[in-house]
Amino acid sequence: MIFGAAGNPKLFDPAFNDEGETFRITRQIFDTLIQNKPGTADLEPSLAEKWESSNDGKTWTFSLKSGVKFSDGTPMDAEAVCANFNRWFNMKGAAAQSQMIYYGDVFEGFAKNEGDAAGDPVYKSCEAKDPATAVLNLNKAKGAFPAAFTLPSFAIQSPTAIKQYNGDTVTQSGDSFTYSEYANKHPVGTGPFKFDSWDQAKGEITLVKNDTSPSPAKLDKLIFKVIPDENARKQALKAGDIHGFDYPNPADYGLLRADNEQVLIRPSFNVLYLGINQANNPKLKDPRVRQALAYGINREQFVKSKLAEGSEVATEFVPKVISGYTDDVTKYPYDQNKAKELLKAAGAEGMTVKFYYPTEVSRPYMPNPADTFTAISEDLKRIGINVEAHAEPWNGGYKDDVQKFGKQDLHLLGWTGDYNDAGNFVGTFFGREKKEFGFSNPQLFSALAAADASPAGDAHAKAYQEVNKQIMDFLPAIPIAYPTPAIVVGPKVKGLVASPLTDERFNTVTVN
Repeated sequence: MIFGAAGNPKLFDPAFNDEGETFRITRQIFDTLIQNKPGTADLEPSLAEKWESSNDGKTWTFSLKSGVKFSDGTPMDAEAVCANFNRWFNMKGAAAQSQMIYYGDVFEGFAKNEGDAAGDPVYKSCEAKDPATAVLNLNKAKGAFPAAFTLPSFAIQSPTAIKQYNGDTVTQSGDSFTYSEYANKHPVGTGPFKFDSWDQAKGEITLVKNDTSPSPAKLDKLIFKVIPDENARKQALKAGDIHGFDYPNPADYGLLRADNEQVLIRPSFNVLYLGINQANNPKLKDPRVRQALAYGINREQFVKSKLAEGSEVATEFVPKVISGYTDDVTKYPYDQNKAKELLKAAGAEGMTVKFYYPTEVSRPYMPNPADTFTAISEDLKRIGINVEAHAEPWNGGYKDDVQKFGKQDLHLLGWTGDYNDAGNFVGTFFGREKKEFGFSNPQLFSALAAADASPAGDAHAKAYQEVNKQIMDFLPAIPIAYPTPAIVVGPKVKGLVASPLTDERFNTVTVN
């Protein structure tokens, strides 16, 4: 099968990744302890047959599948599981830690914090009680568990291969990061496919069937062909050069179906937002200015004209389907006059903003970044804001400039949920100081930490509902939409299950 990817992968070690095009590939190579049931955000066994928590939530015991080996022959046992947890916790160097976005968000801190994470570690230790039993000890309970164990960044990798190919080596030169031979050429997991090659000149990543996987593939070979332009992906499918692609233009759904292509609609499990960085432009520290931006964007028109049917205007950063959503938040309906009044009151009339947006990519929450930028920037110009456009390739500078170096005033980003918990959205965005948003709000950070530590159930949901109210009053960014992305495959493809988490696995796929 040849699948049209929307962008280049960053690398193949999921521990250092937080973007979808890379995870699309690593999900085929690696397994997590727990996974999501195909087509849902429900939990089911993966490398762990079962799991249980102590009453205080500080100890997690995983009963592992027996007889599983990594594709290099290394046993996938409790020692290997603990080696992975210890690797993440003991990672050294500011460059390496800064790229471990998910670990920093979920586990909050390392043995020695050298990068962006500055919190006290959640992780305490891991014990291989016997080959089939791994016991994870935490310093405090996390409401995100067990769902967060499904995160692709927490995939279990071969300790042998990591050591052999210097997997922990990450270096930084200016704004660029360089990764190890392991991360670029030798990733080793237990997944249905094995890494074969990455031809960067041709933009092709080739995976082959892993016969030793506990969930072996039906396909012998899976190729991801990088085609950044959505229309070019559509034409490649029509010509038979590829068998499927992600993020088709919503306007093309009908035409694709008329050509007998299968358009698989995912439920909305994501949010598109306009990010605001308060660090560089003093005017953005004024809440009246942030409110003016929110009132000045015609989100209803944008959703209606640019997104797929079923997409909705976002009123907060948590999608409606997730526990913790509440309709009882401050709302900012489109009102140009109010936006202008707020800017005038704040002395920010005619202000200039550096507005960053990505190129060479389509995202589930943003099918066409250029169109999204144009629509929002035109709205901002109408309320008297001068927009300085900055377009950068997604994996060629954009994400690092926005999230690591904070060069922007405004930017376009979004999030597809990784697991069914409000903290995966608002905790990931606003749980600690980040270059992306450039603010410090200890009260908000504390409220998010308390919500994260609250027990599952009603108390957990209510805690996040209160946090969502606080966020929409403070307005550190502007939620734009809850899109409904699709994935499309040709008529010969069978067995692909669309996932709300974009967690499509290709081991069940055949091409007839």
